Amino acid sequence: MSDLELYEIEGCPFCIKVRRKLDDLGLEYESHSVPRRRSQRTEVKEISGQTGVPVLVDPEHGVEGMPESRDIVAYLEETYGSE
Repeated sequence: MSDLELYEIEGCPFCIKVRRKLDDLGLEYESHSVPRRRSQRTEVKEISGQTGVPVLVDPEHGVEGMPESRDIVAYLEETYGSE
């Protein structure tokens, strides 16, 4: 079982991009739905230092709160792709 966690908002195109990559790589992850209002995203702010989503947590590899879908997809491909 994976320790991957994804903080996201339903319908967010950037979040969908990351979920597709996780699914393409066959990775299990726990999804955390966050509030639509940025001002209410205190958990995301504590984890990543900002309020945008998606945010990935991968404690197995020392990732405590990676923002930005482009960076997350590249990280997942590099870390978990073509092993």
